[in-house]
Amino acid sequence: MLFGITPASWLQLGLYMLVLTALAVPLGLYMARVLSGERNLLTPVLAPVERLIYGACNVRPDQEMTWKDYATAVILFSLGGFLLLFGLLLAQGSIPPNPQNLPGLTPDLAFNTAVSFVTNTNWQSYGGETTLSYFSQMAGLTVQNFVSAAVGIAVLAALIRGLSRHATDKLGNFWVDLVRTNLYILLPLALILAVLLASQGVIQTLEPYATAKTLEGANQTLALGPVASQEAIKMLGTNGGGFFNTNSAHPFENPTPFSNFIEMLSILIIPAALCFTFGRMIGDKRQGIAIFAAMTLVFVPLTVACIGLEQAGNPHLIAAGADPSGGNMEGKETRFGIANSAIWAAATTAASNGGVNAMHDSFTPLGGMIPMLLMKFGEVIYGGAGSGLYGMLIFVILTVFIAGLMVGRTPEYLGKKIGAFEIKMASIAVLLPSALILTCTAVAVLTEPGKANIYNPGAQGFSEVLYAFTSAANNNGSAFAGLGANNPFYNSLLGLCMLFGRFFVLLPVLAIAGSLAAKKTIPASAGTLPTHTPLFVVVLVGIIVLVGVLTYAPALALGPVIEHLNMIKG
Repeated sequence: MLFGITPASWLQLGLYMLVLTALAVPLGLYMARVLSGERNLLTPVLAPVERLIYGACNVRPDQEMTWKDYATAVILFSLGGFLLLFGLLLAQGSIPPNPQNLPGLTPDLAFNTAVSFVTNTNWQSYGGETTLSYFSQMAGLTVQNFVSAAVGIAVLAALIRGLSRHATDKLGNFWVDLVRTNLYILLPLALILAVLLASQGVIQTLEPYATAKTLEGANQTLALGPVASQEAIKMLGTNGGGFFNTNSAHPFENPTPFSNFIEMLSILIIPAALCFTFGRMIGDKRQGIAIFAAMTLVFVPLTVACIGLEQAGNPHLIAAGADPSGGNMEGKETRFGIANSAIWAAATTAASNGGVNAMHDSFTPLGGMIPMLLMKFGEVIYGGAGSGLYGMLIFVILTVFIAGLMVGRTPEYLGKKIGAFEIKMASIAVLLPSALILTCTAVAVLTEPGKANIYNPGAQGFSEVLYAFTSAANNNGSAFAGLGANNPFYNSLLGLCMLFGRFFVLLPVLAIAGSLAAKKTIPASAGTLPTHTPLFVVVLVGIIVLVGVLTYAPALALGPVIEHLNMIKG
């Protein structure tokens, strides 16, 4: 074994990265054509539908927006989606199909859930099969899985136009970007994936829950529902909200090794492909490749570390006679094993997905710290659909500025001079989620309502609270478990975290896009820092890691690090 990792685990990780890269390149080029309004493979079929939607909604595709108009459209659209979903969840009990006659949600849970899905977070303070009707799952959550992901991709498209255009205040049309993303990208991919998942046994039905006899003769209720359709966009849109409480560890959501592999690919495929979309849309493929390389340079070592830590397991169990080759299988499905559970954990937190096929709370202390750390980097290591790449471009702007100060070069990126306004907006986008995480965690562990719902003592309990607010502020949605989150205190505080974490990053990004679009392009000179070289990739990775470690080292020391030392001590 190399680094304590079995050859089979190395093979699984290598195959995953190889297939991911091979699929990301053509998909990225296809998405570039879609977002640029160019003719593509689906144009003959979908162009009439696109025009019909514009006509029905009174949208003029040729009427572009300033960054303020674009931001206003994003906010109003998201607000409308929130109000509709909030009302639907409150009235769920009287809206069919609801074969289990599930009642409406409480106001605090409805608020938390509506915010969660509108912000592409998909945090769940509830068990899906015991709380939500078929109609709520389909017309509420699944719809937001599509449109919230499309909002992130649309904002990214606006930022790319801001970088590639000059002397203009126009960034495109939000409604056009929204329609094209859903129509040409998310819907076709989700249809293909849903069919593949259904072929593996992921269920898709509107029949009521079934009752089966166990071997002991007892009755067991089997929750059913339209799962494959929600599972597909849950993965592709980096949403993560599971139909069932156990998410993709449930055999009806993820029954086979092949379904597990394609679901893991689906988590990262769009965020990875958008790197190549970016390179094509700005006319320099090397820039997209450099960003993809930076993401991979962080993701692979951390995934290797997570696999190795889980494979090592608890040394005291091994000393007591446990098989050392077994590793830490607590909280993991035997049909997936350690490698696939660790790869999924890294992928779902590197992206803002949040879907799980194993319980992160059962990982070893440092193994569980890896997913937490990937979120704390701002979910820019591939990241969410659109949001990951625009978050990474924020770090690129900061890196250009810092590197320029260090070597005395003019801070430029893609021919645009980076000024004080861009740095201020980038600082807000980077620091606000960090402030939310640390402040809300402190409030939760210092107040009675917060402490009353922490079910594990000491460092583990602190880690669970820290993980929850990290997940909310970075719009991930996964949970460490062991925390009673379905109550007014946590539903409200986590909901506010999700709102601020989404829109106080998104709005500065659009402001930067507007500022850069208005600038003239500066020809490259001897003082221009190349941003496509291996050296720049290493510096970019260094800045991301440095910001994350400096911000969160004390908090991580109080949680996973102390717990690891306690485990070693026994």
